[in-house]
Amino acid sequence: MTGTERVCKREHAMTSYQSDLLRTLSSRGYIHQMTDAVALDALAAKQVVPGYIGFDPTAPSLHVGSLVQIMLLRRLQQTGHKPIVLMGGGTGKIGDPSFKDEARKLLGEEGIRANVASIKRIFDRFLTFGDGPTDAVMLDNAEWLDALEYIPFLRDVGQHFSVNRMLSFDSVKLRLDREQSLSFLEFNYMILQAYDFMELSRRAGCRLQMGGSDQWGNIVNGVELSRRMDGTEVFGVTTPLLTTADGAKMGKTVAGAVWLHEDQLPHFDYWQFWRNTDDRDVGRFLRLFTDLPLDEIARLEALPGAEINEAKKVLANAATAMCRGADAAEQAAETARRTFEEGAAGDTLPSLSVPGGTIGIVEALVTLGLASSNGEARRKIAEGAVRIDGEATRDPAHVITVDASVRLSLGKKKVGVLNRAS
Repeated sequence: MTGTERVCKREHAMTSYQSDLLRTLSSRGYIHQMTDAVALDALAAKQVVPGYIGFDPTAPSLHVGSLVQIMLLRRLQQTGHKPIVLMGGGTGKIGDPSFKDEARKLLGEEGIRANVASIKRIFDRFLTFGDGPTDAVMLDNAEWLDALEYIPFLRDVGQHFSVNRMLSFDSVKLRLDREQSLSFLEFNYMILQAYDFMELSRRAGCRLQMGGSDQWGNIVNGVELSRRMDGTEVFGVTTPLLTTADGAKMGKTVAGAVWLHEDQLPHFDYWQFWRNTDDRDVGRFLRLFTDLPLDEIARLEALPGAEINEAKKVLANAATAMCRGADAAEQAAETARRTFEEGAAGDTLPSLSVPGGTIGIVEALVTLGLASSNGEARRKIAEGAVRIDGEATRDPAHVITVDASVRLSLGKKKVGVLNRAS
């Protein structure tokens, strides 16, 4: 077997691991592909393995679609290894083309810096940072990418990349097959990501890169570059594409992204996202997104019939407590209990102060976040899915009069409160 074949081999068929790291990742469902399972397992069993995941700061917050990767870093630390959070202050200026239908809008320097500062707050909730051997660290690839000189980079690094092979990666091929534009700027992204891996290996002794299945080609490029330029053996692990049981992409709802930051999504909405998990996904999500023991998860996912709702509440409480804090989880759970079990209006429901005491029903639904658009609001009203203080209405022109407070609901699980402005 050649070096390239050894590096690129997709290994995920091992059923028994000696390292706590791979046993944990395997038993909880994180592993899709690995570059060399046997060697990585042996390394993780005998020493601390620094491992990293990159996050490009394209928005002020990450959403639930990034949560598997954040949890991967958490599992790395829980099993005695060192997480490296790599902020893409450099690569974020280009944009990752992996499986994207079109080029992302490029951000300016100021926007990237602001997003990096905002995103950093999320990781403190999941990881322990510090100077110890297994403490997490956060780095920014702008530190080395911004200092690169173009001609030396092409000469020293570019020679190790085959354009023919780069064009064969699924992430690029998809765009080209659809005859969608792929700029030279984006095409360079995979080279820079490979360089990141080698640079982290040199600077921080990093031996492992992890990411979603769409990052396989980029990760393999980094593994090969480190081997060719430094003779260093590094490894890659990817996670399965995370979709819900009905095929929807994880992290998005009809109303938009499920943001991890509370200033972009209220605690109750975050809790309710997990509470609304499909019955078929409960066990998988408990394994991926909570620290509950596997035997307890097995018990919960085996609950029959309507009892599975108890497992969903456990999931919602645990996932919300981890991301938003125990107090936020308790408040959201209490709001749900009062709203859906007692018919009252919980304290953390979305609310709107109405000047003058009147508001159109469509405007109210959209402003409260119960509907994502005027069109959706009108459709739901026509379907009879909207209720004002428990009474259904099918009139999209209806004007709500708010004397003190009014409870507005869309379906069984979306509820808001209108209060008269004093």
